[in-house]
Amino acid sequence: MTHRPALSDLDTPALVLALADVLQRKHWMMATAESCTGGLIAGACTDLSGSSNWFERGLVTYSNEAKTELLGVDAALIEAHGAVSEEVARAMAQGAVAHSRAQVAVAVTGVAGPTGGSPEKPVGTVWFGWSANGQVRTERRRFDGDRAAVRAATVHHALQTLAEILHA
Repeated sequence: MTHRPALSDLDTPALVLALADVLQRKHWMMATAESCTGGLIAGACTDLSGSSNWFERGLVTYSNEAKTELLGVDAALIEAHGAVSEEVARAMAQGAVAHSRAQVAVAVTGVAGPTGGSPEKPVGTVWFGWSANGQVRTERRRFDGDRAAVRAATVHHALQTLAEILHA
């Protein structure tokens, strides 16, 4: 019997391998909807050779207009709650599935810094949305560090949680 490390112990490339394995076994495709990471989650996924077997598309929706045009996020939702909110993260994840051939999506929207923070949404605040087979989960996290550290932590958490959801 081989011992498999816990998903929480894996680095980002190993998480991508774990995701690739479970998605291919389920015959599912994945999409990303990224704001604060600017495509880094899609980049981590497509660093793996053969990712076209399970990675369907990545949408970088940095502006509010892109969130509305490419993902179908209601502009009134953004106006009411702000781009960095649970409601928008949920709508982004749902929109990524609706606007692709994927059964699974991860969405991120946050304040990577060093500017753009507020008392309600300080630098490092990120809202995540995961959609898998019609079920959506959201989570707010706050990461420390500079812009690169916040973005790297966001990529890792997005992939780790998606792997946990799919392995459950």
